[in-house]
This record gives sequence, structure tokens and C-alpha cells, in this order.
Amino acid sequence: MDFTDGSDPAVAALPPELAEAARSLFGDRLDLAAAYAEVLATDGVLRGLIGPREAPRIWERHLLNCAAVAERIPEGASVLDVGSGAGLPGLVLAIARPDLTVTLVEPLARRTSFLVEVVERLGLTKAVRVFRGRAEEASTGSTGVGPFRAEIVTARAVAPLDRLSAWCLPLVVPGGRLLAVKGSSAGDEIAEHAKAVAKLGGGEPKVHHCGVGVIEPPATVVEIVRERVVNQARAKPAAKRTRGGSRRGR
Repeated sequence: MDFTDGSDPAVAALPPELAEAARSLFGDRLDLAAAYAEVLATDGVLRGLIGPREAPRIWERHLLNCAAVAERIPEGASVLDVGSGAGLPGLVLAIARPDLTVTLVEPLARRTSFLVEVVERLGLTKAVRVFRGRAEEASTGSTGVGPFRAEIVTARAVAPLDRLSAWCLPLVVPGGRLLAVKGSSAGDEIAEHAKAVAKLGGGEPKVHHCGVGVIEPPATVVEIVRERVVNQARAKPAAKRTRGGSRRGR
């Protein structure tokens, strides 16, 4: 890996003050998390998936915040991560929880290429697959791939709760849950969009604070149970578009 352009893997080093939290959240897979942090701080920055100013804050702002969400996910669950981007939170959850099977859903080619490369580099091909497409395409399937459904669907900084629910709830099995990683305005979003969520088949949105006593501030997660199936118009697939949807390493 060439760092002559100014990228520096040292910026992804785990800060000593966060070491205890990192060990608590990643356990014996902390070295794997550190390898992912280095990729984000180097290739991730060079390829425009992580802003240069974010690199020194990868552990605090991204890895630990995402890993804390794992406490809301049951053992052995299937997970779909919508709008995965650089793999947040889906790839972090796959690192922290080897019992999970994770599908990363991302529509942009340059991002899916990055995700496929990182999954292979980290040796996670048996637990993680990458699907290139929008959430609507994942829920309807395409060219012999899908449709996808999972017990847990995750999303981080993707869209307001009404649009997010319209995209993600069709991917959740009945009785499963959408976990939306949100900021301090989560309560306001719930007040504004709870009725829309209900029309889409979701239960009452609830706010959970994950990682209390481990990270500061804790991660804010809005949890929505898919209580019933609501028929929605079938999404039309995009024309002349290719997607990477096969499970790699199988």
C-alpha cells in the first residue's frame, strides 16, 4: 500500500483512552477491527469514502459507535445493512459479532468495489456478502439474486425515518426489527414520522442508547418492529445496470 500521497495509517491507531471500550466491544477480534480502521484511514480516504478529517476519529466516531449497536441484535441473526457506504455499521457488526451473517446493500459501484475488496482482505467472505443496488431492488430481487429478507435491518445516516422505513421495512421479516442509528434529534424524528411508520407496517418507534457505560456518548438507535406486511408497489429495476450480488468465497 502506497502512502506517498500523504495518507498515514498511524492516524487510525487506537487511542489509549479508548482501548478498554474497544476490547469490551470487539473482544478477541480487536486486531481485525484495527485492520479495518487502517483500511478506512488509508484506502477509504483516498477513494472518498471517509473524509480526511474523519480519519483521526475513526475509532471514536465510527467503529465504537457502530459496534455498540450489536447489543440490540440477537445471537445468530441475519443482518441487512442498507446504504452501507464504507461498511458502517454492517461491516463493523460482522467484525464484532462472528455469529452474524451480514449483507451489505449499497447502490454505488465505487463503494461496492471497496466493500468487496475489504471483505476479502479481512477474511470475512463466509459471513459477509455485498449487493449492489438500492433497498427497493434488494427487496424485490434482481437477475437471480434475492429478494433479500433479514431478522435485523440496519442503517446509519441514510434518510429521515419515514423514507428510511419505506425502504427498509420491506426487507425485515415479520417480527424482525429495523435498527436506525440516529443522532440527538431521534426523538423529534419519531414525533414527526411515527404515523408514517405505522402506515408502513412498523410498530411504535423506540429509542435505545447502546454502549451505556462503555462509550461516551452512547450510540442512539431507533428500533422499529415490523408488525405487519403492507403491500407496496413493486420497485422497477434500474435499466442497464449491473450489480454484485453473489456471495463471495462460498
